[in-house]
Amino acid sequence: MRAFITGGAGFIGSHLADALIARGDSVTVLDNMSTGSTKNIAHLQGKIQVHEGDIRDKALIEKLVEQSDIVFHMAAALGVKNIMEHTLESIDRNFNGSEIVLHAATEYNKRLIIASTSEIYGKNPNQPLNEESDRVVGAPQKIRWTYADAKALEEAVAHTLHKTHGLKVTTVRFFNTVGPRQTGQYGMVVPRFIQSALKNQDITIYDDGSQSRVFCHVEDAVKAVLTLSETDSTIGDYFNVGGVGEITIKELAAKVIERTKSASAIKFVPYSDAYPAGFEDMQRRVPDISKIKRFIGWQPRHSLDSIIDSVATNLKG
Repeated sequence: MRAFITGGAGFIGSHLADALIARGDSVTVLDNMSTGSTKNIAHLQGKIQVHEGDIRDKALIEKLVEQSDIVFHMAAALGVKNIMEHTLESIDRNFNGSEIVLHAATEYNKRLIIASTSEIYGKNPNQPLNEESDRVVGAPQKIRWTYADAKALEEAVAHTLHKTHGLKVTTVRFFNTVGPRQTGQYGMVVPRFIQSALKNQDITIYDDGSQSRVFCHVEDAVKAVLTLSETDSTIGDYFNVGGVGEITIKELAAKVIERTKSASAIKFVPYSDAYPAGFEDMQRRVPDISKIKRFIGWQPRHSLDSIIDSVATNLKG
């Protein structure tokens, strides 16, 4: 099968490329290398076709979509810190770029998987979050939510194109996917904590650390994506993909120190010292993954301990 991955040099996209190559598919990757990296796909040199470009390049997208059998739309401007610092560019890429990909897949009648995010649920306090949970976001001036808004509109366009033009799309909402190759550059908490721990430096927690999350290993997430893509009954539908085992950020820091045998101390910093005005956080974010279990029998295999160990091993290497 000819697979086309937008954002294929990114964290999840590169692991997806690995899995597709391993099963014998031909893979074409498009990435503008803003948050992706050639290092993530260097080991695939000669095995994949790589285009350095932007999803807003309509002619290029149409050509690559036409030449494929399936499209995995993983490209996005992401990371809270990145969104806060490059808001207009992020909105443009996440909505206008995605619209080009969606229309191309519709025009050429291609199977499409789009990567959405748990961010679309915003700060809904009713946890765990299922696929029908309401979106609860802050005022437009709370810039953090522009990512959620753009991805929600992307989902709405995909849903409409499925209903009106038969677009063969499945939407995947990732919850805190982590693992090797993920960078802490844009605020991702697990690699950031582990990088500090391996250097025996202070681990910085924003606010009091009582915020809680659930983490999912990228290998588990990719398995979910591939199985969804092979299951026709998921076309036109949308699924949470996340881990199990809610943990506070303070508990996470302590576990990272324990697993890495680090001498790091924990330091607490107010949000106001870490992010510009317009930032807002949510206290809990917990996925309900019963729907994807019901549809395709998927469930995560990695524990938080194995997640931390694999990231630490990668960062040491």
